[in-house]
Amino acid sequence: MREWIDWYDSDHSIYVSARHRDVHFRRVATDILEFVPHSEAIVLDYSCGEALHADVIAARVAKLMLAEPAAGVRARLAARYAGNPKIEVRSLDELEALPKNSLDLAVMHSVAQYLTPTELAAALDLLRGLLKPHGQLVLGDIIAPDTIAAVDAAALLRFGLANGFFIAAFTGLVRTFFSDYWRLRSTIGLTRYDAHAMETMLIAHGFSAERASRNIGHNQARSTYRCKVH
Repeated sequence: MREWIDWYDSDHSIYVSARHRDVHFRRVATDILEFVPHSEAIVLDYSCGEALHADVIAARVAKLMLAEPAAGVRARLAARYAGNPKIEVRSLDELEALPKNSLDLAVMHSVAQYLTPTELAAALDLLRGLLKPHGQLVLGDIIAPDTIAAVDAAALLRFGLANGFFIAAFTGLVRTFFSDYWRLRSTIGLTRYDAHAMETMLIAHGFSAERASRNIGHNQARSTYRCKVH
């Protein structure tokens, strides 16, 4: 995961424009709201990224913890939400010190593909211990083994067309092909799971596994799992 973290903490261009960046994070935030169980919930967003619209979630819960491994991103999060008493910003290492059985909901969206299976297993064990007995984990953006890059590109173009950044999406895809992102994706690769492998992984680490009707975010070729502690 370290190389991906360093890349994400660099001046990358995964978001093709400011408009793309804004609508992406707004869509993710509003989709996460569908999983919030009640207004007194304690929620963790694990490896949250820039989380530009985390305030949308925070307005509907008692506390939102944003855990982010990239130091530069984490500093921006801390500055952005310094005035919001419902939002806490933490490193992943700091999660180890949280009280056991303290979370109602943990979200890990668009993270599993950047982890090795061993790293994902360790994260699941950590989150399993932090969640309350009836808590829930939401695991989003799971990529199936047979998903090709063209599918992701088409999803981005459709998202751009619907949200006013189609030309930027097209030119951004060309730019991405020659970027460090594509180098990392080609050399390190993305970790992929079919439904059986994902369900087996989750059950082995203390969760039930139910595929949600739709994925969080714009790319419906990927999957989201609603996982309950058992």
